[in-house]
Amino acid sequence: MQFDLFLPENAPEGSANQLSGAAEKMGGLLPNLYRQMALSPVVLETYFTMANLLAKTDFTPAEQQLILLTASARNGCTYCVAAHTSGGRMAKLDKEAIESVRSSSAIADERLSALRVFTEAVIETRGKVSEEDVSSFVTAGYTQKQAIELLIGVSMKTLSNYFSRMAKTPLDDFLERVTWEGNNRV
Repeated sequence: MQFDLFLPENAPEGSANQLSGAAEKMGGLLPNLYRQMALSPVVLETYFTMANLLAKTDFTPAEQQLILLTASARNGCTYCVAAHTSGGRMAKLDKEAIESVRSSSAIADERLSALRVFTEAVIETRGKVSEEDVSSFVTAGYTQKQAIELLIGVSMKTLSNYFSRMAKTPLDDFLERVTWEGNNRV
């Protein structure tokens, strides 16, 4: 059963202002994920809070999008892969890196590859990464601080990926051109 889609006018109390703020910030766009999350003001607030916290990390906007795209692909979330394909393009993430994640192929850029590999290792091991995993990540130019900050992105995507699958979030019209159907491993 697909969950309801809300607008600021009909959203539950506590969500209307959050939706209005999101639409204003996004130039009038209101993604279906947000519209469905509005059913629970606390879920919507949690998602927005995590996004704001991720933005405060030492990762660039493009690197943030790579983390979110990688987690979404790993978790098999078709909605979120499309959303972060678009977000990655807006953040000027290398197009080859985006396509590599979408197709499960290697990323040529060594630093971006290390970020993707480490993100996948964190997800696959549920945080029980090896010393070698951390060392490879740091050798690629990242820091131990970023290794733990990455958990914000993984946590954010765990929430939205699981939510989207549960709520059967329909793809927004503006994401149709970046539909993704592959790698539903979970």
